[in-house]
Amino acid sequence: MESSRISLRPFKLSDVEDFMSWAGDDRVTRYVRWNTITSTDKGLQVFEGGDYTQDENIGDDRCRAHIGYALGWEYWGQGIVTVALKMALSIVFKEFPDLVRVQALVEVENKGSQRVLEKVGFLKEGLLRKYGFNKGEVRDMFIYGFLSTDPIPD
Repeated sequence: MESSRISLRPFKLSDVEDFMSWAGDDRVTRYVRWNTITSTDKGLQVFEGGDYTQDENIGDDRCRAHIGYALGWEYWGQGIVTVALKMALSIVFKEFPDLVRVQALVEVENKGSQRVLEKVGFLKEGLLRKYGFNKGEVRDMFIYGFLSTDPIPD
C-alpha cells in the first residue's frame, strides 16, 4: 500500500455516510469499546462534538497518548491501517513535543490488530487481565507501546 494513496485529516460533516458504513458494521466494531452505531443521528452526534466513543479513563497526561482505529471490512488486508499508523506516528511526535509515548489496547482475540501494531514497531508490553469492558463483558487486553525514540519501520 502506497502512502500517497492515504491522507490523514479530521472528520468532516460530509464524511458521515462513509463513517456510518463502517461504524454501523458489527464486523468492524467487534473490538471497539462502543456499540455499533445504528442510526445517522447517532453518527452525527460524533461529528457535532458528542463523541461518546472516548475512554473516560484516559486523563490529561501530556506525555502519553492512546491510539485506536477501525476500518471498513471491504478494505481489510490491504495494509491501509499499517500505512496510516506510520503516517500518524511521524506527525504526532512533531506536533506534540511533550509526547513521549503512544499506546494501544488490543483484545487478546484481535490477532489482526496485534499484527498491524507489531509491523508498525509497537512493542507488546503486557497482558492486562480483565481490563476492557466491551459488548457486555470484561475482557483481557494486551497493551502495546511506541516511544518517540523508537524507529518507524519503512
